[in-house]
Amino acid sequence: MVDPATIKYLALDADDTLWMNEPIFVRTQDACRDIIGKYVSNPKEMDSKLYEYEKKNLRLFGYGIKGFLLSMIETVVELSDGKVSGIEIQQIIDLGKEMLEHPVHLLETVEKSVKTLSEHFVLMVITKGDLFDQENKLARSGIADYFQIVEVVSEKNEVTYCNLLKRHNIPAQQFLMVGNSLKSDVLPVLQAGGHAIHIPYHTTWELEKVSEHKLADYTYTELGRMSELVDFFGIQ
Repeated sequence: MVDPATIKYLALDADDTLWMNEPIFVRTQDACRDIIGKYVSNPKEMDSKLYEYEKKNLRLFGYGIKGFLLSMIETVVELSDGKVSGIEIQQIIDLGKEMLEHPVHLLETVEKSVKTLSEHFVLMVITKGDLFDQENKLARSGIADYFQIVEVVSEKNEVTYCNLLKRHNIPAQQFLMVGNSLKSDVLPVLQAGGHAIHIPYHTTWELEKVSEHKLADYTYTELGRMSELVDFFGIQ
């Protein structure tokens, strides 16, 4: 179990940790399902096919809205046997643009908590996804000034965290990562020798799920929301 007194560097995930993100993807997928409905008997076929394309395309497009959009288009083209119209493709592109322009909605207690935490730690954001999109969301969030270090990475794994710690001269035992993903924010940090706190979000992307047995040999803390992180450190 982590000793709060040893932590000097506190890193926060962004999507679904600082602000709402996954519901935007869910709503867009629902809208795309309506578009494919005229071509397939069961529009929910799109979900499994889209998952296949997302998984396959990660190595080419990476994480984020743009890769999701391209995977949706590929899915619709395949399920419609190429019959999807140019107008319908444009509708999907417009859905992607709406996602990119969606307002940034901070999660409950985040703004006050981040301000408080920034007064006690070197505060970092470590997030994966499209560089332009993630930087844009942080800039629009209203909390960017509280972070001394911002890292947008293509993947969150043990190697990534080890490289980040080395680049910023951060001792692993003084580093704590907080996020909603066991796969990206907890397991690889523990493997890298750091500490992690899991703050679950009510919706989890399929590709961010990890089997419990992979975490069996590791210890981490789970909290309900960001304000509990302030309490965890005993900050008044």
